[in-house]
Amino acid sequence: MESSFHACATCIHFQAVRTDKAMNYFCGRLGYETRPDYRFNCWSPKEHVKKLIEKREQGN
Repeated sequence: MESSFHACATCIHFQAVRTDKAMNYFCGRLGYETRPDYRFNCWSPKEHVKKLIEKREQGN
């Protein structure tokens, strides 16, 4: 599923953890640090993102 929404931040496995010094971003599925704008082939969109994609496809 290739989409303009495809990024780690919209994936169900994306985790953001705030520390005293910074925000850290992790992929719970892959088990390592990532960034919100990175893209991986294992992307599983969050439910609200799926709805946005469907809405956009119906509009075309």
